[in-house]
Parts: sequence; structure tokens; C-alpha cells
Amino acid sequence: MTTLDPIALWIGGRAVDARSGRTFISENPATGKPLAVIQEAGIEDVDAAVAAAKAAFPIWSAMTGAERGRILHRAAQILRARNDAIARLEVLDTGKPIAEASVVDVASGADCLEFFAGLAAAIAGEHIDLGSAFAYTRREPLGVCAGIGAWNYPIQIACWKAAPALACGNTMVFKPSETTPVTAVELAKALAEAGAPPGVFNIVQGAAATGQALVAHPDVAKVSLTGSVPTGKRAMAAAAETLKHVTMELGGKSPLLVFDDAHVDNAVSAALNANFYTQGEICSNGTRVFVHRRIRDAFVDAMMPRIQRMRIGDPLDPETTVGALISRAHMEKVLGYVERGRTEGAKLLCGGTRVVDGACADGWFVTPTVFEAPDDSLTIVREEIFGPVMTLLVFDDEDEAVTRANATPFGLAAGLFTRDLARAHRVAARLEAGTVWINDYNVTPIEMPFGGVKQSGLGRENGLAAIEHYTQRKSVFVQLGDVATSFL
Repeated sequence: MTTLDPIALWIGGRAVDARSGRTFISENPATGKPLAVIQEAGIEDVDAAVAAAKAAFPIWSAMTGAERGRILHRAAQILRARNDAIARLEVLDTGKPIAEASVVDVASGADCLEFFAGLAAAIAGEHIDLGSAFAYTRREPLGVCAGIGAWNYPIQIACWKAAPALACGNTMVFKPSETTPVTAVELAKALAEAGAPPGVFNIVQGAAATGQALVAHPDVAKVSLTGSVPTGKRAMAAAAETLKHVTMELGGKSPLLVFDDAHVDNAVSAALNANFYTQGEICSNGTRVFVHRRIRDAFVDAMMPRIQRMRIGDPLDPETTVGALISRAHMEKVLGYVERGRTEGAKLLCGGTRVVDGACADGWFVTPTVFEAPDDSLTIVREEIFGPVMTLLVFDDEDEAVTRANATPFGLAAGLFTRDLARAHRVAARLEAGTVWINDYNVTPIEMPFGGVKQSGLGRENGLAAIEHYTQRKSVFVQLGDVATSFL
């Protein structure tokens, strides 16, 4: 039995029924029970959404940046006013604790809308003095942008993609993850109520086939995707057929380096955040925790009691600190990695089991898990698990730590803890990652660009850098004198 009303598509400024006639079920990860019936977009529905976005583009792009900014700012205010209700929907859809969703998910999305709302009026080109002539550049929007979201931060990711795209004058068709399809509609409603013209922001629901139709659509100019590396590669290949612009924020297996002069309690706090926040379902998580051999015991002694105090339970309970994984299949995948860690020789320090007691009986709950690995060859050290599984590794010197940290095809993020200022900046420069945190972890203010290197993606979200990925430059040359020619 579902607990929410059926959810339709959002096309041309209103909820519309899918022409495909197909539906799918979204489940509550904490109970394993159906949450809502979702209408699935077929090719005709994707065509309709793109057509609506294309029709709205001349209207939206002709507005001044200040006008667009006012609408985005009002949308942010609407989201903030509805924070509690949207956060509750996010919890039902994702299984994360309400203690997180109520202060992070909706609020960070609103932060993004506000940041780009303020920036919209300042998007400009440049003037180039050439003596008897001059040139100037115009920053122009790309057109219809496709946004493809992930299931760990649905409303935040929808805002992260919509805000810069819309601030720059583009329109968007957004496809949420089929696993968490509920809250993107709340953003669509907020934008409509704030005054966005119909078609500026559209939503198509569905799985891979829907995403493939959107990415391949000839009228889509840009694709921004958050997801796994294999999904990103497929989307990028499809986008290449029509030379679409792409931004890819993909997976990671990020290192967190704790040097022997680190503030141990702060480093432990960061390691816990980097592995167990949102049940470990964060792409930038620092799941390879490299600790200097001299402080290994102190680090573990400080960490273990704090893990034991974590509360696993009903995500709607404000006291819960660890919620449910997104699905049964994903839970089984995580537990499979746990078993692989055991069989390959890692020492299990805690956790590694499914929780089936009390409020957790019917959901997809896994205890916070810590392994200590003898070396970096183990599967749990090399592959992204995307669950509450930390791997502890010891090192002896800086060069060794950096070399091992970089020995991965991923490069989304990294972190380090040290009180040595020179070492902090030296190591940050050497780490192969799109984002490096010094004496903190997983802090992503909207003002700071976020994205990966190597197989963790390309392009950047947030900050001024995002403007580069949602606009194109046009150069205009102006001659002030006579035209020179060799043809007499």
C-alpha cells in the first residue's frame, strides 16, 4: 500500500500524465514497502519535455539576469518555508536520518538557488582593446540542458543542476533517479510558484531508458550527470553523437590522510563523517583512511567508542544517526563487499552485519563497519562500496601516503589532517583529486567548485566555475577604421 499520491511528470509548468501509460513503484528503504506509484516517461514524453523546454528558452533567455535571479531567489525562499515537509519526503524516499535531511538536504539546495540567483545579473563577457578596433565577448546560454540526478541527495542534486543552468538563461529537463523520484517535483513546484515561465524546468521520471532518450535527444545542448563511472561513460558516449556539452560528477574511492601531528579527535570526527554520514552513500566519501603508524592506536581507541554510540533505527526518529541503505539489492551488494573483505584477509574491527531488530526489521540497515587492511590490493580498498564501510590503512611517511592515495583510477576528493602548514599545502598540491580538504572533510559550500579528475568525472558544479559549463562565449570584432586589403 502506498503512502503518497501517484506522482506524474512535470512538463510545461504543470503535472501531466505520462503518454507511455507505464508506472513503477518507489519503495521506502526503511520498511521495504511501497512509497508511491510513479508515472514513467517514454520517448514521446521525453520529446514533449524537451519541446516544452525549447519553447521556453527564447522567453527565459531574453529576460535579464536580475529578473531570472529574482525568480530563483523566490524559489529558494519557498523551499526554505517548506523545509520540514520536503525533508520528511526525502527521508521516506532515501532512508537517511531526518536529523540530516532537515538541516542539510533542502537547505543546501536553497543555498545553491540563492547563490546563483545573486550571480545571474553579473554574468558578462569582456572587452578587448585592439587600438583601431576592439572585440568583445558575450556569454550566451547553451539552450536546453538535461540534468540526470543520483539517489543519495535528490533535492540537493536537482538544485545543483537547475540553479546554474537557469541563472545562465538555459532551460532544463531533469530526470531524477528512479530510486528516489519524489522530491524533484517539489523544486518544480517552487520554481513555478516563484514565477518561472512554463517549460523552464521540466521533470521526466524513469530508469535507464528514459535517461538514454534524454541524453540522445538532438535538441538537448548539454548533459549534466551525477552517477556511477559506468553510467557516466555511457552517457558521455551517447552525448558525443551530437557533440553535446557534458558535466560528469561520478564515483570515487577517496583517501583521507591522517599524519602523526594531527588533532586526533578532529581527524576521527572527519573520518566518521566521511564514512557513515548518509549511511556512507556519498560519492566523495573518504573510505580509505590512511593513518600514520605512530598514532594508529590512539586513532582507533578514540574512534571505536564513538561508533558504538551511533544509533541505527527509524530514519524519522530525530535520535537516529544511521539510516537505511537505498534498496535490498544495494544492501546485499554492500554486505557482499564486507564478506569479500573478510575472505581477502582484512581485519574486521566492528560492524559488518545487517540490522533486523525493532524498527529495522523490514528495512535495509547495515551496521557501521570498519576494516583494517594489510595492504592496498584488497577489493574493499580498490572498489567503491557506497555504504557504511571504512577501510583503515597505516603508513610511515609522507611520500608513501601520497603515492598510495593516488594509486586509484578515481579522483573525486581527498582529505588530510596535519598541524604542519607547509605539509598541508604541499600534500594538497600532490593529491590527484578535484577537491581536497585540509583538517576537515566533505564540506561543500556552494561558493566552492566541486567535481572530479581522472575517472571521477569532468567539469565543475557550484562556484563561479559552473558558469563556464552552462554558457558559451561568442566573440565579436568591431572595426573602427578602414578595412585593409591587398586587393587594389
